Amino acid sequence: METPRSGDAEDSAEELAGPGDDVPAQEPAQARLGDVLLAVEELWPESLAEDWDAVGLVAGRPERNVQRILFAVDPTHEVIDEALEWGADLLITHHPLLLKPVHSVAGTGFKGDAVHRLIEGGCALLTAHTNGDSAVGGVSDVLADAFGLVDTVPLAPAANGLPEEGIGRVGDLPEVTTLAEFAELVFSIMPAVAGGVRVAGDPQGLVRRVAVCGGAGDSLFGAVRDQQADVYVTADLRHHPASEAREAAVNGRPYLIDVSHFGSEWLWLTPAAGALENVLADQGFSVEIRVSTRNTDPWDFVLTPG
Repeated sequence: METPRSGDAEDSAEELAGPGDDVPAQEPAQARLGDVLLAVEELWPESLAEDWDAVGLVAGRPERNVQRILFAVDPTHEVIDEALEWGADLLITHHPLLLKPVHSVAGTGFKGDAVHRLIEGGCALLTAHTNGDSAVGGVSDVLADAFGLVDTVPLAPAANGLPEEGIGRVGDLPEVTTLAEFAELVFSIMPAVAGGVRVAGDPQGLVRRVAVCGGAGDSLFGAVRDQQADVYVTADLRHHPASEAREAAVNGRPYLIDVSHFGSEWLWLTPAAGALENVLADQGFSVEIRVSTRNTDPWDFVLTPG
């Protein structure tokens, strides 16, 4: 008797099944860390990372199985606790644990202790930092979409990417609004943190063209001015760059909105988790993905006049 080919076997199974019978669904394949690395590279290519950055796999073996993935902004001890308590096999963070070169990961220091706890707990660590900023659907795209910007382009196009990839975005609001109204929109979208939202400019000034950059973006003031943005939304604005930007402003523009570094990048986590889940599902893998509930903004409270 001739052995049926795979396609014939599937057809035979369907013919033998009665009208009310279901052919058993194919079980999802077991994802390995190496499979997740390929999916991450598809979404946030390492070639998009800035030269000074440290992205990619920090700890973990590519052949290990991955069933649970936790996304977070920072690889803090609190986040690692959350990952290990949940039984995560992989922690993906936006910020690197080892951005600066180290000569030891001994458990006597907090970074070395973090590495040891992850390895001992069977949880790999992966970083998607400036590649996660620059990519289509990355941090700056999420910010631009959240504010309703249209016709966006990068503030600093990627050297090794598509025309729509790069650090920051600039685009237009559908309608002109005041700086005060736009700042209220920004405040309503950002997660609640101690520092709130700081604004520089005339509250009644009109804005339409908006530049955004998740994280610290004071190096992009030149591009913001070149793009004739009415307002610039970013984080970690230091005194001197902000003061000089206001001195160099034309008709008061660009106005400045300074948000939480953590908050500006936290918005990316949920879309990023969904994108990775979709790519893995398309490849036949079923992986449980969760976004960290920990607020890793470093500030606890703020005092203001009045």
